[in-house]
Amino acid sequence: MSSPRSVILCADDFGLADGVSRGILELAGMGRLSATGAMTNMPGWRRAAPGLSPLRDRIAVGLHLNLTVGSPLGTMPQLAPSGIFPPLKDLLPRALKRQVPPGEIDAEIGRQIDAFEEVFGEAPAFVDGHQHVHVLPVVRPALIRILKARGRAGRVWLRDPTDRATAILRRPVGRGKALTVKALARGFSRSAHAAGFATNRGFSGFAPLDLSVPAERVFEEAFSHLGRHPLVMCHPGYVDDELRALDPALESREAELAYLASDAFRDLLDAKGLRLAGFAA
Repeated sequence: MSSPRSVILCADDFGLADGVSRGILELAGMGRLSATGAMTNMPGWRRAAPGLSPLRDRIAVGLHLNLTVGSPLGTMPQLAPSGIFPPLKDLLPRALKRQVPPGEIDAEIGRQIDAFEEVFGEAPAFVDGHQHVHVLPVVRPALIRILKARGRAGRVWLRDPTDRATAILRRPVGRGKALTVKALARGFSRSAHAAGFATNRGFSGFAPLDLSVPAERVFEEAFSHLGRHPLVMCHPGYVDDELRALDPALESREAELAYLASDAFRDLLDAKGLRLAGFAA
């Protein structure tokens, strides 16, 4: 019998709200995750981070770079004049036109990395982006440049949110999102590799983030047609008032949490010959 194939299952949004962080910690403790990305600009990061300490050897903890939710960690008079990040629908067109202020982006990336290291006591294992902002123009080169200047090349890996077109087309759930992000992230892995950063190879987990598609189907598709070094993203958590004020993805988080904690998910991995594991270059 062949050995199980490794896949990274990464829960996004640690620190977004206490209910989200609590759900992620529960799944990590059960061995149902192999990575999580932290939103270090959110107040919940400092509250929830101590819960990660007992799990350091069990899951990879990275930075979920955030430029669209909550407040920046420093002043950004052009990007966030009100002290609140713009939503993605406003950030995206500005980034595509390269109308976001490079100096402000550089400074905020540095602050969010610093906030991770100050609280967690070490560098992030990887960096990705909330709503995939890390692949956008201006943000992408700044992130790679800053991490390289800090000596993180070869030590931190970067999440490539793309996959082969054939694999995306075989997964109907979230297909439109996946194709859009693939277009936005074109050339990201090439730039990362040229600077000395490894990336995953294969990415899935796009979903409507509502209850229109059962969590079981979301993950059955996400764990199909996997790439060479695949990563599946997920968004589990408990809904609380803090989350309701911040994010439209509510009931779907609890549905994902319940499924990932279930015997059905364990059986899915067994049936596909998969095991959850950390990054392997």
